[in-house]
Amino acid sequence: MKKRVYADNAATTRLSRPALDAMMPYLTSEYGNPSALHTMGREAKLALERARNQTASVLGAVPEEIYFTSGGTEADNWAVKAAAELGKNKGRHIISTQIEHHAILNPLLCLEAQGFEVTYLGVDAQGRISLKALRDAIRKDTILISVMAANNEIGTIQPIAKIGKLAKEHKILFHVDAVQAIGHIPLDIQSAGIDMLSLAAHKFGGPKGAGALYVRKGISLPSQIQGGGQERNLRSGTENVAGIVGMAAALEYRNARMGSHMEKVLLLRNRLIEGLLRIPNARLTGDLLNRLPGIASFLFEGVEGESMVMMLDLHGICASSGSACASNGHESSHVLKAIGIPRQLSHSSLRLSLNEDNTDEDVDHILEVLPSVVARLRAMSPVWNGSRENY
Repeated sequence: MKKRVYADNAATTRLSRPALDAMMPYLTSEYGNPSALHTMGREAKLALERARNQTASVLGAVPEEIYFTSGGTEADNWAVKAAAELGKNKGRHIISTQIEHHAILNPLLCLEAQGFEVTYLGVDAQGRISLKALRDAIRKDTILISVMAANNEIGTIQPIAKIGKLAKEHKILFHVDAVQAIGHIPLDIQSAGIDMLSLAAHKFGGPKGAGALYVRKGISLPSQIQGGGQERNLRSGTENVAGIVGMAAALEYRNARMGSHMEKVLLLRNRLIEGLLRIPNARLTGDLLNRLPGIASFLFEGVEGESMVMMLDLHGICASSGSACASNGHESSHVLKAIGIPRQLSHSSLRLSLNEDNTDEDVDHILEVLPSVVARLRAMSPVWNGSRENY
């Protein structure tokens, strides 16, 4: 039987056992609508509020600051558009970065079409923003700073606490897309001065289709979806009780074991990086040290990333070229462009993302297979065998 290695955990994770166990009653016998007044409805409502309490506790928030969504994309959209609506009488200037997820970048484009102005901060070769550039970009009419905690393609972690301090000094709302970070690295909402934070359950062992937006108490966000008045009249629609309960269970489980999980994953990732850098003309992207524990992102000169992904799949290895959300497109990665990677070379990207479910044997299998895959593809590559002046 072919060995299967799942190394695409930045795209999605396996549903954890605690999440599945927590969800099962609400997928079978406890199927009441939380808005109903009868016993089954009240039991579903209680489950929903327990999940809200669990989520708030892990994040260091209070339950009233947690709003459930369908995932990270909805939470990001809501945060950015609502902040613009809230602040439009003060100003119409927003600061973000060139390497945000498209769940931030595309809503910002919509806001620009409505007359808002957005400053997209550049990053250095490791993918980190400059705090001086951020400080210089702040204006009297700046109403929002939105910066991701950690990048989904190259894994680089941003100085969130220092950004939050700047935002607080200037009385600017600060939103953090923490979809890749929550459950994987410590993130203190209070000390970092975060006003809004987005998360998605399926990135930390929860189910797909569930997420949350943290909104600091005192911030009155405009309604996201009108209808029956759920989520305190801000996000209507019958709640995904099973998904929300599973998300809270997964978050609680992952948070309690974060230290041991980080230690294990770091050892695996570092061994993987060390081994793959032995491949000729291999290049690690992102910050070598200040990166998410599980992400190892590379460029293999002269090889197409999609070809690597397909050949690795034939050997039972699941990986990705760039981010999963953008993998169906043919454009170069905007993240790699921002860190200065030439367009042609950016097409040779490969992202391997591990978590605590991975093993030493998984890493051994990747280290055994990937060098030969790269060598075979290079042997067939007219770019590699011909002129390499574009590299």
